This record gives sequence, structure tokens and C-alpha cells, in this order.
Amino acid sequence: MTSVRAAEPRAGEVDATASAALDAAVDVLSGRRIAVLTGAGISTDSGIPDYRGQGSRVRTPMTVQQFLAGEDFRRRYWVGSHLGWRAFAAAGPNTGHAALAQMEAAGTVTGVVTQNVDGLHVRAGSRRVVELHGTMRRVHCLHCGQVFDRRDLAERIEADNPWITVPDSVALGPDGDVLPASSDGFIVPTCSVCEGMLKPDVVFFGEFVPAGRFRRAEQLVMLSDALVVAGSSLVVNSGIRLVERARRKRLPVVIVNRGQTRADARATVKIDAGTSQVLSAFAERLTA
Repeated sequence: MTSVRAAEPRAGEVDATASAALDAAVDVLSGRRIAVLTGAGISTDSGIPDYRGQGSRVRTPMTVQQFLAGEDFRRRYWVGSHLGWRAFAAAGPNTGHAALAQMEAAGTVTGVVTQNVDGLHVRAGSRRVVELHGTMRRVHCLHCGQVFDRRDLAERIEADNPWITVPDSVALGPDGDVLPASSDGFIVPTCSVCEGMLKPDVVFFGEFVPAGRFRRAEQLVMLSDALVVAGSSLVVNSGIRLVERARRKRLPVVIVNRGQTRADARATVKIDAGTSQVLSAFAERLTA
């Protein structure tokens, strides 16, 4: 198991209102098999920013239509993605990720559905993980289907573009990208088997979650007795659809997130606090 990065707040360090909500959530979840849906907010304590939290940069993410249609768009994407990749890949799981792995090992958590592409749940030791929006660990060819490890592709990119300097510190985006100053002269990587177009194994904006992957996420929720949402504002439709599935089955829904979410009105309990300390408290109190 990968070493866990300690979160800044300690477990249980929440204000009085959040503490009361935490107690209520423990009462609701006790004795139940829990499915968990996570978003970018669970990884902020690992140094990866989220899209919409306080202090987040205003970003205009590249759409799948842009990526597929234009060489200039692909060039800009791959430069930014490569510059951020090493910092993104170096981020380690935090205590929130570790708490979920602990609860799964204890039989309390049935599995994790994550909207994140950082792979930190897997590295923390969670065994049943549905990566709803894919993973940055893999790249695939849109022509022949060949799959490549992102680490191998990074070596190829640097060999083809020896002028690229990966900075020691970058303003990292939620998907491991940075905003490049320039992409002029960059050689876009292609498939080493057929020279086809390569695309990271992630769901771009404007792209649908693969149907089979969503069914696995839906099944995990439907076979559980409760749903915990951790670190997601639920702006993305795939997340809110899973909350709706849980609501229709009359499952209790506990939301842990700093700030409002689209499903606050549907939550059985809402905890306005950081995920690291709340999930750690859940692990202590639900697996005792």
C-alpha cells in the first residue's frame, strides 16, 4: 500500500454544527453497507485542486469535440497535460482515501465510485473502485485500440521534444494539467503501432460516461444500504444521477462537502466540512 499523506486537519476537528451533523450521520450509517461517491474535494488534501471550491482557478476545460477536431487543440492539450503529469502522478493518497480503504476492508464500505482521474483510491488500497471518468494512468489509440501506460508515453514525449522542461512547481489543474505558455513546435504523440490518434483514458467535457461503467457504478449503489457523497458539488450529471438512484430506492444519503451541492435538499444528513477529517471519523466510529 502506498504511503498516505496526512491531511492538515485532524480527524474530528470540525465546528459545533458539523460535529452535530457528523453524529447524526453516524447514527444513520451505523450497521449499513455503504456505497461512496467521491469528487475532486477528497483529493485537495493531496495537493490536487478542485474545480469549484474556494480559491479554485477559473478554467475553460477542453471539450472532446475540440480535442478530436483540431491538431492545435491536441498540441495544446498534450503540452499542458505533460507539464502537469509528473506533479499529478507524485501526489499521494491522504487520510480520507485511507479511511475509505479501511472501511472497505472492514466490510462497512461496499466500494467507491469516483469522479476523479487521479487513481488515489486504488493507491490507498481500495479494491472495488469504479473510476467513472476514467484514469490518467492509461492512454489508448482511437484507431487500433492499443493501450499505453502513461509513464511510458511521458518518456516518448520527452524524447520527441527534448526542449521541454518540466518545472519543479506548477499551477496544477484538477485533471493534472497546466495552462502552457506556448505549444509551438511540440510533436504530438501518436500510436506506436498504427500512428493513430492517442487520447488519455478519461471522459472529456462533452463526452458521455461509457454505459457499462455507469451500470457498474449504479449496481454498486443499488446493492448497498446507504450512499455517502464525499467532496463533490454534484454539478456533473453522472453524480447527481447516482444520488437520484439512491433516493428512489429510499436509501439514506449523507453528503460531506465544503459548500453547497446540487443535492443538499435530498440529503438525509449534510456535513459542511472537509472530507479527510469526516471520513476518518467515520472509519473510527463505524468500524469499532
